[in-house]
Amino acid sequence: MMTIRHLTAAAALAALGLGLVTPAASATNATESRRSTLQRSVDAIQKTGTVAVLAQSTGPDGRRYATAGVSDTATGRAARATDRFRIASSTKTFVSTVLLQLVGEGRVSLDDTVEHWLPGLVDGNGNDGNAITVRQLLNHTSGLFNYTADFPEIASVDGFEADRYTTWTPRQLVGIAMRHAPDFAPGTQWEYSNTNYIVAGMIIQKATGHTWQQEVTRRVIRPLGLRDTSAPDTAARIPGRHLHGYSDFGDSGPTIDVTDLNPTAAGAAGAMISTTGDLTRFFSALLGGRLLRPAQLAEMKTTVRAASLDPVWPGARYGLGLMEIPLTCGGVYYSHAGDLMGYTTRDGVTADGRHTVVLEATGDGAPDLSTELAQNALIDTELCGATKK
Repeated sequence: MMTIRHLTAAAALAALGLGLVTPAASATNATESRRSTLQRSVDAIQKTGTVAVLAQSTGPDGRRYATAGVSDTATGRAARATDRFRIASSTKTFVSTVLLQLVGEGRVSLDDTVEHWLPGLVDGNGNDGNAITVRQLLNHTSGLFNYTADFPEIASVDGFEADRYTTWTPRQLVGIAMRHAPDFAPGTQWEYSNTNYIVAGMIIQKATGHTWQQEVTRRVIRPLGLRDTSAPDTAARIPGRHLHGYSDFGDSGPTIDVTDLNPTAAGAAGAMISTTGDLTRFFSALLGGRLLRPAQLAEMKTTVRAASLDPVWPGARYGLGLMEIPLTCGGVYYSHAGDLMGYTTRDGVTADGRHTVVLEATGDGAPDLSTELAQNALIDTELCGATKK
């Protein structure tokens, strides 16, 4: 689930100076410089008002970690690089990967309609499942109303407290969207809607006879050895050592611990749990061609303009569960952001999958744009630094 805040994109490049030293010492100094740069970027995010920040930058020159803040304000325990967290809408890339695997196997077509797979699900108030394709679900051009825009559980402290342990079925979540007219005719515009991926998860189940969680686990989590990644069903707690999330839901009440949550509220749009290390492995494998056949990876990377994301990422484009973001140094990176109350996931991976950056921040962050500016700057700095090597 990604609940886009009022953000703006900014980027900063960190220049790496080379002293007059021997080649071996020069390499060591460059590595230390990049490690220090990553820590400074993490510290900059934390100083904007987040509770904890984790970051991992991985490429041909090695792996670097940085942390700041605490994982639990009640105990004061320092955040660790291996802590788990809710990844929110980064889940969508996992779900899209599974559907595209099914496409590659000839079991689903991107041109199949929603009505073909789920008769009668999308109907009423101008909604028509006959007019919406699988492709339009995955790239957010379906026009379906975003159910989270009419979902009290994420709107206020009181709403969250009342329903945080409620189990929601996918049909109930889609039913919320069906109370509203579509935002536009399918295929005519782009607008982010979590409803699209709830429906996509239902298609996975109809096509395979297994839930989207089971298919993601079987096809992605286990083959890649993502030991700290899970796609929970109704379990409200995050297993193992993890980051606690905190939010006041737009100053609607006191800041509360939002860690425990029945993940059915997010479902295939954002229910998964992971770590910076596991997300690094996933995005590297995906862009490196290890999860999808070339034709399906090309489809995933075929993007449409996503102008409504410009306040966050100017020039953003969106593929099939994958964002394409311009770098300040030229070129692009691929990503899928995730925002859920108390948790913010950001990631970036080069087109060949060789350099990946993943960061997580907890808490609401600053009321202005400084947290988002600092997060975007970290990814851009790391990836632009890699292109200069």
